[in-house]
Amino acid sequence: MSDQPDISSQDLIRWSETLAGIARTGLGFTESPYEIERYGEILAVAGDIAARREGGAPEPFVAEWMKQVGSGVPGYVTPKIAVGAVVGDDAGRILLIQRADSGVWLYPTGWADIGYSASEVAQKEVEEETGIDVEVIAPIALLDGLRLGFTTVPLYSIVFHCRAVGGSLRHHEHECLDVGWFDRDALPEPLANHERWLPHAFAAIDGEPVGMQFDPPRQPVWREPSQES
Repeated sequence: MSDQPDISSQDLIRWSETLAGIARTGLGFTESPYEIERYGEILAVAGDIAARREGGAPEPFVAEWMKQVGSGVPGYVTPKIAVGAVVGDDAGRILLIQRADSGVWLYPTGWADIGYSASEVAQKEVEEETGIDVEVIAPIALLDGLRLGFTTVPLYSIVFHCRAVGGSLRHHEHECLDVGWFDRDALPEPLANHERWLPHAFAAIDGEPVGMQFDPPRQPVWREPSQES
């Protein structure tokens, strides 16, 4: 029996997206035909990994990545940015939405929009998804979605602690199935990845000095501690 650790689906996602990002960035900066050929080969390897994780052939993955190749600095591939808001009220409850795309419950969150600061995006997402107006208190988390396994899209999630200051509860017609205020002993299910963020969220709502939650550096970067031999 092999004592090698199993390769998870999330490992395959992380590896394929990383290789594809390196290749697309290289294609955006190089004019050398030899380097263009090599980056194309890297994309092909990434496509093979993606096809193993999701099934099918690698060519559609490569074709989709090639559509995203830019030129120069605009072509430098980086993670997308999502902004979330942990919102508390005077009763110590947390504001949660039931996402229309997955049916899971989570704090309000959405993609960062150009022209808005991150805290402005937090305010906007809460109002759009729940009808609640908030005061932004402080950022409390900066998380890597691929590393934590809650996304297949390379992204960093910035989460702000916010306080409700007005508005009327309602859910967004297209983005949410439901919305509500919840006590910590009466939370809805399924609740997405709650072991990771919920204690930190309620500590912030309770007024504790929580600081910034983040993913500590790994040594080596490409292996989780559980994968060390």
